[in-house]
Amino acid sequence: MSNVAIVIGATGLVGSHLVEELIMATHISKVITLTRRPISYNSDKVVNHVVDFDHLAQHASLFKADILFSCLGTTKKAAGSIAAQRKVDFYYQLKVAELAAKHEVHHYLLVSSSGANAHSSNSYLKMKGELEQTVKTLAFNRISIIQPSLLLGERNNEFRLAEKLGSVLLPILCWLPRLRKYRPITGKQVAIKMCNISKQSGDGVEYFRLDELFNS
Repeated sequence: MSNVAIVIGATGLVGSHLVEELIMATHISKVITLTRRPISYNSDKVVNHVVDFDHLAQHASLFKADILFSCLGTTKKAAGSIAAQRKVDFYYQLKVAELAAKHEVHHYLLVSSSGANAHSSNSYLKMKGELEQTVKTLAFNRISIIQPSLLLGERNNEFRLAEKLGSVLLPILCWLPRLRKYRPITGKQVAIKMCNISKQSGDGVEYFRLDELFNS
C-alpha cells in the first residue's frame, strides 16, 4: 500500500517528529508539508510547499492525497490574542480539512487536546471542541482524533512556563493510580502513534485519548 500524506504543522512539536516517522514509513510514498516558510528535508520523499493560510483556496491543487495529518496549533501568547489563536487553531485547520475532504482525502488525523469541549468555558478547550465537532461533518471515510494530555518536548525558540511546571509536577502526581492516565506524553510518542494509526484499517470517527496514546 502506497499513500501520499499531507502534514500541516510540520514545524511544530508533534508535526516535526511526525514527518521523521513518515519518511521511514513503508506505507507512505510521499509526504507533502504545507508551511508558511520554506523548509528543507534530507529526504526526496518530502515535498515542501509554502502556502498562505489566509488564502488557502489558491493552493487547492496541493490537496490531492490519501491522508491528512493536522498538527497545527499555537498559543494565545505566541498569537497575541484569543482571536488570533482561534484563527490558527480553528479557522486554518478547518479550511485545510474542507479542501482535503473536497479532494477526496480518505483519512484525516487531528491532534486535538484532552478536555476538548465545544461548550467549555476555557477558550482553548472550546475551540478544540468546536473544531472536532465541525470536522466530523466532513466527507472523510475515516477520522482519527488524537487527545493527548500535556505535550512534552523541545519547541522551536518558545518557552512555555505552564508546560515547564507541568512537566515537573505531573509525572510526580501521576504515580497515583487514578491520575496515571493523565501523565504527560512527548511529541515524538504522539507522532509515532499517529503514524501507526495511519497504517491500520478503519472507518468512521475514532478517538485516541490520554493513556491510549502510549500503546503502539
